[in-house]
Parts: sequence; C-alpha cells; structure tokens
Amino acid sequence: MDRFDLSLYHAINGLAGHNAVLDDIMRFFAQYALEIYGLLFIVAWFALPKPDLRNRHALVMAGLAGILALIINVIIAHIWYRSRPFVVLSHGSYQQLVPHSVDSSFPSDHASGSWAFAGGSWGRAPKWIQILFTAIAIVVMFARVYVGVHWPTDVLASVLVGAIAGQLIQLVSKFVYPITSWVAHLFRFGLPTSKVAGDNGTMNH
Repeated sequence: MDRFDLSLYHAINGLAGHNAVLDDIMRFFAQYALEIYGLLFIVAWFALPKPDLRNRHALVMAGLAGILALIINVIIAHIWYRSRPFVVLSHGSYQQLVPHSVDSSFPSDHASGSWAFAGGSWGRAPKWIQILFTAIAIVVMFARVYVGVHWPTDVLASVLVGAIAGQLIQLVSKFVYPITSWVAHLFRFGLPTSKVAGDNGTMNH
C-alpha cells in the first residue's frame, strides 16, 4: 500500500462510527448500489414520455455498460490480486461497517458498475438521469471507502473502468436498438399516439 492510499483511506474511513445516521446511509449506498440503479432504471423507463424510444435505448445501453464494467473487473481481478484494507491493516486501526469476502479489492465492482451506468448515460439520456446517475456514483465511490472495504485507488480506478465501459458499449448500440424497440413496444412505448387505437385498446398496424 502506498502513502496516498493509506492516508486518504484513514481520512475517509475515520469518519465512520461517529454518526449512526451517516453510517446507515453509507452502508446503504455501499451495499445496494447496483440495486439502486436497477430501481432507477425501472422508474426512468416508465417516467419517460411514451413515444420516447431514444432515451429508453440510452437507459438500456447504460445498463449494459454496467454489466460490461463488471466483466472488465473480473478480468482485472484475475490478473492482479490486491488485498482489502481489513486484511492488511491491524485491528483497531479502521472501521469495517459491512461484512465482505476476502477477494480482490481492485477495482471496486460497486463503484465500477455505478460509474458505468453514469458514463453510459452521459450525452445520451435526459439531463436529470445523467445528473442523478452521476451523483449516486460519487456517493457510492465514497461509501465503499467509508465502510472500510476498499482503498481509495480502488474506487478511483473504478471511475476509469466505468467510463471506458460506458463508451465501449456504444459500439454495439445499433445492434441492441431493435431489441430495445421490441421491448418498448411490448409496453406500448415508442409509438406515436396516432397509432394507438383509443376505443378498443388495440394497436393499429
């Protein structure tokens, strides 16, 4: 471990254990980041205007970016193993607020997935989605160090992994678009209102 990681880790993790409410908030974001994004995906999918297929496709690509980021992390973890803080630090010198397996610390899956969701939405999804996804990614990045399960450079590297995944996934966007369109049409989204029959509830073709 280097001096930067150690000093910044203690500065952030040292905040833990002093405020029960803050601890609970950090635990929540540290443990349930991917579930939060999954819920936001569903909310945004139904909150968007019915004809808006383009932004629904942006959501789908952001979700796929999250999956790609996790795959990249698996590859990195198999190439280089890094011990987690609670493995190498002496007891009493840190606060660990959540249980965790003793697997590779670098990079953070939660942070990488979060930043991939955010990065996949940049410049494509509505502003409120971009801002919300990015804000949560920042909180998750901080929370993973706060609860004691990652080094600061683990989560900083995750920003890069997520951003790269968000850009790479766009290479297959045109191939995924027909699937997005098909799924959206199952919910009767993405069609002009003029094509929707009003009286009998059926779809005109």
